[in-house]
Amino acid sequence: MSLDPSYLTYPRRAQGMDHDLYAWSHFFERPPIVWPDGKSVAIWPVISLEWFPILPADRPFRAPGHMQTAYPDYRHYTAREYGTRVGFYRLLDAFEKVGARISVACNGAVAERYPQLVADIVAGGHEIIAHSTDMNGTIDSSLAEDEERLVIARSLAMIEQASGQRPRGWLSIARSQSFATPRLLAEASLSYMCDWVHDELPVRFDTPAGGIVNMPLNHELSDRQIINVQQQSVDSYAVQMQDAYRWLAEEAQSHGGRMMPMHLTPYIMGLPYRMDAFDALVQWLAEQPGAWFATGSQIVEQSGI
Repeated sequence: MSLDPSYLTYPRRAQGMDHDLYAWSHFFERPPIVWPDGKSVAIWPVISLEWFPILPADRPFRAPGHMQTAYPDYRHYTAREYGTRVGFYRLLDAFEKVGARISVACNGAVAERYPQLVADIVAGGHEIIAHSTDMNGTIDSSLAEDEERLVIARSLAMIEQASGQRPRGWLSIARSQSFATPRLLAEASLSYMCDWVHDELPVRFDTPAGGIVNMPLNHELSDRQIINVQQQSVDSYAVQMQDAYRWLAEEAQSHGGRMMPMHLTPYIMGLPYRMDAFDALVQWLAEQPGAWFATGSQIVEQSGI
């Protein structure tokens, strides 16, 4: 049976991805990016600080890591709270030992409920990225545009109220967007988002509301994916991060600066039996001559795109 000819007629078909947010380009043929002091790999740690309401919402979808057993699910609720109160500070200490400044993707509800956390992040010179209102604040194409606009506005206002600083970056829950999200984020005057994972360098998007940079936050190298989903050990996680760094550093020798994200979850990585290996990994990365720990805003500014 042959296809109807109309099946092959698609008005948005183009080279690369079928959209006009950015022009397709070959990753290895782009103008090289130069990081400060001739560094080869920008290491971008992002810790997600999330508040999970004990009653999960399934509209538009239930966030990964949300409550799972019958209400009230104290088992998972208290484990996530442990990450916010305890695990987060362990991760922060590991980076501060080596003088690294990082990005923290923060729910607006965390900023309201834990003002000391926000104060400590700001005092340490770290950056806060907006990460929705709470873990019921998911986004997909079924959400009305006005509702999504409100989620973005409330998230930014909650963090600005607690920190005194308006976030420049945005991370959607589960990196999920609607077709309107890049435009709505640009409309809200955000400088960058972290939801598309199509590259290992920043990419500028053009929307009807203006430009916004996408900072690819690699999912495959996240602690959730390696440790929780794939059920691998923290030692395996550390080896994979070292392998990724070595590969990117070698690639940078001929193609210019590269970027390696580290997406971390306090209630996963911040447990005592994982911290020794994680602390050693951060120390190892800091000792590499080509490594540059940076916040998302620093990378966007230095990339010059």
